[in-house]
Amino acid sequence: MSSEKNRIIINALEDLKAKDVVQLDVRELSQVMDTLVIATGTSNRHVKSLANNVVVDAKQEGHPPLGVEGMESGDWVLVDFGDTVVHVMQQETRDFYELEKLWSMEPSTRSET
Repeated sequence: MSSEKNRIIINALEDLKAKDVVQLDVRELSQVMDTLVIATGTSNRHVKSLANNVVVDAKQEGHPPLGVEGMESGDWVLVDFGDTVVHVMQQETRDFYELEKLWSMEPSTRSET
């Protein structure tokens, strides 16, 4: 897990006022990534700007993404850095998919209560 890269990602999101930024260590749950970063944007334009800022800042620091998906619609943008995957989405989408709950280590948080 690259803490420097994750710091750059978090700073890029915070610079443009991302909401509810969460960083999850998923090493015990996934063999394809170590860290999942989830953030919320307030509109399509904000989501696109947040994701673009992550890409630009990471590239400038020598961490180009492997891929970017969803930039066209701006409802949910995924930025793949290999060991770190960033999800930037609008609130409605984040509420619907509940990625934090899905990737939680604690079984009690995975079920409806």
